[in-house]
Amino acid sequence: MHDIRSIRENPAAFDAALVRRGAADASAALLALDERRRAITTELQTAQTRRNEASKAIGQAKAQKDETTASALMAEVAAIKERMPALEIEGAEIDAQLTAALAALPNVAADDVPDGADEQDNVEQHIWGDAPSFDFEPKEHPDFAGPLGLDFESAAAISGARFAVLKGGIARLQRALGAFMLDRQTEAGFTEVVPPLLVRDDAMFGTGQLPKFAEDLFRTTDGRWLIPTAEVSLTNLVREQILGEAALPMKLTALTQCFRSEAGAAGRDTRGLIRQHQFEKVELVAITTPEQSEAVHEEMTRAAEAILEALVLPYRRVLLCTGDMGFSARKTYDLEVWLPGQGRYREISSISNCGEFQARRMNARFRPAGESKGTRFVHTLNGSGLAVGRTLVAVLENYQQADGSVRIPEALVPYMGGLTELRPA
Repeated sequence: MHDIRSIRENPAAFDAALVRRGAADASAALLALDERRRAITTELQTAQTRRNEASKAIGQAKAQKDETTASALMAEVAAIKERMPALEIEGAEIDAQLTAALAALPNVAADDVPDGADEQDNVEQHIWGDAPSFDFEPKEHPDFAGPLGLDFESAAAISGARFAVLKGGIARLQRALGAFMLDRQTEAGFTEVVPPLLVRDDAMFGTGQLPKFAEDLFRTTDGRWLIPTAEVSLTNLVREQILGEAALPMKLTALTQCFRSEAGAAGRDTRGLIRQHQFEKVELVAITTPEQSEAVHEEMTRAAEAILEALVLPYRRVLLCTGDMGFSARKTYDLEVWLPGQGRYREISSISNCGEFQARRMNARFRPAGESKGTRFVHTLNGSGLAVGRTLVAVLENYQQADGSVRIPEALVPYMGGLTELRPA
């Protein structure tokens, strides 16, 4: 959410920032609503003051037996009382329109984010690891993981497309990956949380999923939403709160199921585990002061990179351009893991600094140390540490062998009860 006062102070700068995000100029329409809202507020305050003055004067006129003046004042008060409800209704409508207009606009990009239209304009920052070499043609995971326990047919019979059943060793490997990631992230200073998977409208609004991305979500019959990421639950833990500065940065992690309708991804990644309606993810969330957020953004990115490095999975870090960032982000790093079966890097984590954008929507603030009254909005950050299903894909494809078996990364062997490879049934 944007601050209308900042827009009022420098509308040209706001419009320029929106243009960088591929949005149209919006300040003129916003400021027209804001001006009308403020005019109504002023008129209401003036009417309230005059009503109080006139009501007091009525008593004085009656005390002096001046019925003519008293009658005129009573008529004036009646007219004011009749006018005020209409003003209040109009004010509420204008306020709702302004809030909706502000809520529909994406966050503005940080100054060091490159301009661009799409992923072709992203900037590669570094590459880690070498792509593995094979003495056979490496396959994509759907083409060899069936005998290992990856079952799309049973899932389709039960639930339809974009679901999977994992059995036996491959199910254990997914469980091992999630536990391994959680252990590493708690060692890195993140507090483990088990949050709700169902949330209310306000929570989805707070992190920016609503109202713009409702079609990408699943909703229950009682009006709750299935979380598309634990970012929603974790970030909203501080909604409507005033935190002490000493409590920041607050760093949280959770391993949860996530649910996405993938309405905007029709026809994309229809094979395999890359894009599912239901998947597991270890989420990282940080709540910080504005001064801390850039450094914490780097720390969170390194925490995600460390998982890939521990699993010896080649990856690259990419700085997203203005046209490829998510709605709530002001700066995003993507981590892309190498998939031999596809012969290219694929996203496995996005780590974003949202600045105060989500905090304004949630009314999440902190009180600076040494101050008794003033508050500031926190900064919020989120990212995957990592997406478990996509990491499973990366392990399967990077560690595949010619006979259809898959070696277990050394770091995961203790989590697999000493098992060093998965063999076809």
